[in-house]
Amino acid sequence: MHALVTGASGFVGGRLARRLRQQGEQVRCLVRNPDGAAARALAQGGFELHVGDVLRPDTLAGAGQGVDVAYYLVHSMGRGGDGSDFAEQERRAAEGFARMAKQEGIGRVIYLGGLGDRPGSKHLRSRHETAKQLEAHGPPLTYFRAGMIVGSESESYRTLRYLVERLPAMIAPAWLSTKTQPIGIDDVLSYLSQAPHVEASAGRELQIGGPDVLTYGQMLDAMALALGKRPRPKIPVPFITPWLSSLWIGLVTPVDTDIARALIEGLSTETVVTDESARQLFDIQPAPFEATLRQALAEDREPH
Repeated sequence: MHALVTGASGFVGGRLARRLRQQGEQVRCLVRNPDGAAARALAQGGFELHVGDVLRPDTLAGAGQGVDVAYYLVHSMGRGGDGSDFAEQERRAAEGFARMAKQEGIGRVIYLGGLGDRPGSKHLRSRHETAKQLEAHGPPLTYFRAGMIVGSESESYRTLRYLVERLPAMIAPAWLSTKTQPIGIDDVLSYLSQAPHVEASAGRELQIGGPDVLTYGQMLDAMALALGKRPRPKIPVPFITPWLSSLWIGLVTPVDTDIARALIEGLSTETVVTDESARQLFDIQPAPFEATLRQALAEDREPH
């Protein structure tokens, strides 16, 4: 199989490219800047590169030639790179990519979006709109939807860890009680990499999650225990806004404030699996949250 991976310089895309190659697939990575550190690392690792930008459809010509399946793993996390509305940017990018994929004969597009019905978050709504554009203008779509993805490079995981490590106590906004269903990065990669070989996953929306449904507060406590610390006392402040929460997180962690705001706004919506179709189609048993935390922490401690 010949796969095209967008977002290969990112957390999920980079790991997926390596997983696919380990499985014996041919992998082409879409990169915007061939001189950037991430692109150079991919080239040195033996990956085929296509230089292009999903916001500039003319640069995508040829990216899909000879490709069987394309992975669309691009999203802005709430940031408009040119000052424009990020949701409109994401809509245009998805439409342009989908049209290229169809014109160049790609057999399937696989997209990873977010869970949550009727989300109050503009970020989550935009990710769902991306799936609609890919479906409307491109080849058959496999649309995976996940909540928090646990891995050492995940912004959600990093936020959890920094909050626990840096604060002896923390404020407790209402969103700490919102339920989510986290899933480990290795299990996400298993779903993504197996999908091209599961015919029944074509043209489907598939919700994926781990076995544990937890509140953000419970995940903070689990992180504390995994770090060998006592769970942090939480001071109830139910009316704090997502904007203030993101500023607070930006102050006490290295996480970018725009990214923090997108994450916090998403926590107003429950991100829990309501359709078990994915588990019926795939022979995957997702790891528990505590196991995925331990693995991410172990990776963090490895010398880079």
